Amino acid sequence: MPHPLTKIHRMSELIEPIGTVTFSEVPNEAFLAVGMRNYWDGYFAGRAAPLGPAPAEVVHAVFYNFAEGEVARHIPWVWGKVTPQEAIAVRERGSAAALRQRIGQLAEDPGLVRAVDLATRAAVSAPTEGRALYAGLRALDLPEDPVARLWHVATLLREHRGDGHNAALLAHGIGGTEAHVLMALSLGMRAEEFGRLHHLPRPRLTAVVDGLHRRGLVDAAGGFTDAGRKTKERIEALTDELAAPAYDVLSADELDELIARLVPIAAAVEAAGD
Repeated sequence: MPHPLTKIHRMSELIEPIGTVTFSEVPNEAFLAVGMRNYWDGYFAGRAAPLGPAPAEVVHAVFYNFAEGEVARHIPWVWGKVTPQEAIAVRERGSAAALRQRIGQLAEDPGLVRAVDLATRAAVSAPTEGRALYAGLRALDLPEDPVARLWHVATLLREHRGDGHNAALLAHGIGGTEAHVLMALSLGMRAEEFGRLHHLPRPRLTAVVDGLHRRGLVDAAGGFTDAGRKTKERIEALTDELAAPAYDVLSADELDELIARLVPIAAAVEAAGD
């Protein structure tokens, strides 16, 4: 029997803070130390590294939701400072250090090892078809250290879901910048207030919102229409459906146990967030 999608979605909520420690200050400092100019150099070097020295066009396609030209400001420049293999190592060390710092004594809890074992089974069993970033991560060795492995498998599950989310967006005709607009509206924000949009030239952002308005997804005031809200809900539901196969390897009791064991870890990470 397939797992309920409510549990699949709950897993996404729990792996998100664990995986995204990689975008926090400790890994950022580690990338600056090897020659990155700024946060975004480290972001693109670390996250794109499993793809190898791919050109900006490929990274842009795989990452999906960055505006035109954003990736090219960093790729391939970063590969002149660090190799993908070195970036993978820097990212893992920095992320593991950040996670260990945030979860404190939980790093030594035997329950963490059990959570890692269950999460690893899910993370290495998901289908790779159409999942370029997940497939690249799957090709990497699993870290031996339990905290480092927890970050790694959370990242595997996060990027597997992310690849599926991109497919769901594409199936609904939603482009990358449009996806950020819909995300902003779902959070109760105007598009220009959203962190991934506010830096865009106003004419470019206006054109994106106007396009969504012509499609009936955004109203004249820049908010959701009913059709826009339903489209966003369908995309999220499909994303959960596409993420579900990763957890087929776990029994219902094992998935419940994994969720229960991740709750305090995710809560500790969020509470200590920078």
